[in-house]
Amino acid sequence: MITNDKGIVDLKHFIMREVCKLEWKDELNHENREKLVHDISPGPKPEYRCCVYKEREIVRERIRLATGLDSSVRHPSNNVVQVIRAACDDCPISAYTVTDSCRFCLGKACLNACKFQAISPGSTKMHIDSDKCKECGMCAKSCPFEAIVHMERPCKKACPVGAISHDEYGLCVIDEEKCIHCGHCIHNCPFGAIGSKIYLVDIIKAIKAGKRVIAMCAPATEGQFGKDITMGALREALKKTGFADMVEVGLGGDMTAAYEAKEWIHARKEGIKMTTSCCPAFISMLRHQFPEQYEKNKSTTVSPMVAVSRYLKSLDPDCVTVFVGPCIAKKGETLNEFIADRPDYAVTYGEIVALMDSKGVEVVPIEEDNYQEASIYGKNFAGSGGVARAVLEVMEEMGEDVSDITLLSCAGGAECKKALTLLKAGRLKEDFIEGMICPGGCIGGPSKHKPEAEVTRARSTLLKKADTRKILENLKQYPMDKFSMYRDGHME
Repeated sequence: MITNDKGIVDLKHFIMREVCKLEWKDELNHENREKLVHDISPGPKPEYRCCVYKEREIVRERIRLATGLDSSVRHPSNNVVQVIRAACDDCPISAYTVTDSCRFCLGKACLNACKFQAISPGSTKMHIDSDKCKECGMCAKSCPFEAIVHMERPCKKACPVGAISHDEYGLCVIDEEKCIHCGHCIHNCPFGAIGSKIYLVDIIKAIKAGKRVIAMCAPATEGQFGKDITMGALREALKKTGFADMVEVGLGGDMTAAYEAKEWIHARKEGIKMTTSCCPAFISMLRHQFPEQYEKNKSTTVSPMVAVSRYLKSLDPDCVTVFVGPCIAKKGETLNEFIADRPDYAVTYGEIVALMDSKGVEVVPIEEDNYQEASIYGKNFAGSGGVARAVLEVMEEMGEDVSDITLLSCAGGAECKKALTLLKAGRLKEDFIEGMICPGGCIGGPSKHKPEAEVTRARSTLLKKADTRKILENLKQYPMDKFSMYRDGHME
């Protein structure tokens, strides 16, 4: 995976791969875990932290996450996104800091602007008392030399819902009631102090137990491994790893679009504005921060991931379904009690690559490749605007006139929050909201395998090879009457 936190990702990948190797061999015990800890941080000198003891504790907590456990024994959490406490380090607690640009001027504009007596003269420059500071920012605005800067923690700055704060020791704290599992904090922490629970060990156990484990690859997958790696090629690699089969979740995009179209048609007649349902982080934002709109305006159709899982389980109730994509929030969706009949597991691209690496499997191009289960519209669920375009396509296929429908496609936490605020205030002009928490849509997800621009170019090449099947025509091949497409699990 190519990111701006490559060193952290490399360590995480190495730990996941080694943990998987041990599980395949039935050797994932305490002794071998400790051996892995000391292999990574042999000592006596530290590799990247202040001491080997801190390094080793960080590795232990990462190994716990890699086995699906809480990062800390003493700080249990139900959250998918978790703080690796031993790694949380050196971020300034104070949001406002006086820099060396301070001229210690006679005017003392900053001191006069502060209403909380948080600023006082130091020996060579002004000083801000973090215990008294209310972070109003008036001191920074008043300084004529711009010597006071706002130093917000990277994890806190990346969180679109204000779920991150710190405790009395300066360690990161995630508010589980606010967290929408978007994962943006994970790759924005320069210390690798935030991670997510990883379910590869459970998946390996299911494969070893002889269960039919089926991978479900997100629409964003095409392009993640280059322009020569098709869904069919990835399917073959996953089978070599131990999966019974793979299905592209773009098929679920077709399914979701078909049922959301019915809801949009009804809502349009009733004069109700609606939101899409495919992005779990967006839906979590809606539920946590806009509960009235969650009940009134949210689509009740399941996401493409849930749709494909239910389809597969309608064929084989005992199969184990595993979503593969760029999304941390999908892990939260598999645990969401508000959704009936959820998939079993969700993993990221980095995690599935670690799993394949543990078996020595590489994803390589294949010569004969006719695999396609989704329409081009379902495949395009991965990008901003793709969901809405697919729903409108279904409406047109049903004979509806959509020429006067107005849409608001939101990509990114700030855009989503603004749109929902307008909806709540009754000032939203558009008929429907398409909400995706990640800028650019799922292609720009926090666990993308390659840079977004590179993925987009490769996707363009791959999608040109897709046929032009219609959505409703495509769904005639599938037993849509055998499973529910609604969040509560009811049948029509």
